[in-house]
Amino acid sequence: MSSGGGKSGVMAGQTVAPKVYRRFTPMQTLLHATVVTTFLGLALTGLPLRFSTSPLAKGFATTVGGFAAILFFHKMCAVILTLAFLAHVGQIFYRGVIRREKGIFWGPTSMVPQWKDLKDLFANFRWFMGLGSKPRFERYAYWEKFDYWAVFWGMVVIGISGYAMWFAPFFARFLPGWALNAALIIHGDEALLAVLFIFAIHFFNTHLRPGSFPMDMVVLTGRETEVEFEEKRAMEYSRLAGEGKLESRVDLPPSSSFVTVARIAGFVAVAIGLTLLALTLMAYFSG
Repeated sequence: MSSGGGKSGVMAGQTVAPKVYRRFTPMQTLLHATVVTTFLGLALTGLPLRFSTSPLAKGFATTVGGFAAILFFHKMCAVILTLAFLAHVGQIFYRGVIRREKGIFWGPTSMVPQWKDLKDLFANFRWFMGLGSKPRFERYAYWEKFDYWAVFWGMVVIGISGYAMWFAPFFARFLPGWALNAALIIHGDEALLAVLFIFAIHFFNTHLRPGSFPMDMVVLTGRETEVEFEEKRAMEYSRLAGEGKLESRVDLPPSSSFVTVARIAGFVAVAIGLTLLALTLMAYFSG
């Protein structure tokens, strides 16, 4: 054993494995995987219903057993996604209200937009144009918060309008007829907007932007290397180091088999999403 050939008693010539930090809890990664899977299912079944006169939609319906079968799977995915959304909201309520955990509704670890996010936005644009340095981000960057709240808003609007149509006799007891007609329009248009947003803006923000291309594995494994942590969220890294909490985030690296499965699943999801985006644009502009 060499006393001076490496750090912490590591023998000369040996390479030290990079530290891995936990970014998302297993529950968060599981909920995200559920949201991804069910959203793809909703898009795959909802688009043929939205563009039911399209030859592609008719051919797909014939293949799977008709539009009734498509609607059945659409509703099944909607229920699972709703349960995942309620689990997420319940988790926030428990941590923020019951446990009174700091940082849920405000502060550097909160998903609530703050003044710093607006400053980071303009600083990032200045950096794009070579007029300033790259801003240092906290736990969540401004585009991550934008993506989160866009999905959150969409879940509420699409969910309520969808259930209003599904259980129309019940809602008709206390809603006027025009409200149910409006629910049909809102559900279809908002769902179409969600598909366009997720498969274009969110995919780019998460996977296709410089620094993450071609796949950001953090959201799939819940973990990241020290280099990724320090480069992407330098302010959070410095804050945790200054508070002496950095080491508490150190975790075991994911197994190679898990990373392989996660990478394949991620690429399949992105491929399906981009394909559905192209088909959606084709169906929309073809009238």
